[in-house]
Amino acid sequence: MAYRYMAEAWRKPYSDELYGASVAEIMRQRLIRWRKEPAVVRVEKPTRIDRARRLGYKAKQGFVVVRVRVRRGGLSKPRPRAGRRPKRMGVRKYKHAKSLQLIAEERAARKFPNLEVLGSYWVWEDGRYKWFEVIMVDPHHPAIKSDPEINWICHPSQRKRVFRGKTTAGRRMRGLLHKGKGAEKLRPSKRAAWLRKLRKKAKKKGITRVAKHLI
Repeated sequence: MAYRYMAEAWRKPYSDELYGASVAEIMRQRLIRWRKEPAVVRVEKPTRIDRARRLGYKAKQGFVVVRVRVRRGGLSKPRPRAGRRPKRMGVRKYKHAKSLQLIAEERAARKFPNLEVLGSYWVWEDGRYKWFEVIMVDPHHPAIKSDPEINWICHPSQRKRVFRGKTTAGRRMRGLLHKGKGAEKLRPSKRAAWLRKLRKKAKKKGITRVAKHLI
């Protein structure tokens, strides 16, 4: 029941109807400290316990919470000095292929290479940065191995899962959160669908083999 009230407070962070002080006011004070901290820092407890529990977090050995700071914005570059037409400047309209949330998960995984990423959630943002908290699990810990609800992450197929797009943020980037009409070319992957189309064309033309470098 308490988690429901916490979720409501985070749903309307600028409203102070529930607790007398809004979430935004509390976070504004915390950001003063967070900006001075390293980009990737381990924390004792989740800031949003309701979101963490929904992702599978438990307050037991083997679970680690990491807060990651990621710079906001696109990939705009300094304007080149040499002359060229504006279209070829390569300054504006360049975007990340990955979401900032997935970038945060990957940075946490690189910082703690012995842990696996379970999931993550948005915490706060200002004009320059976004903060995410990443739930990580130690797959070699006895408390994790003996827990039937989480020991699936100990399987070798889950190794380095964040770098293979197996977290929710990764699946969103790959388009796998869409089903049905309009998602025909997303499974098992975009590349696999493209190869399937290529082989079908080759078969029509009577070509028996597709070039090895395409497979």
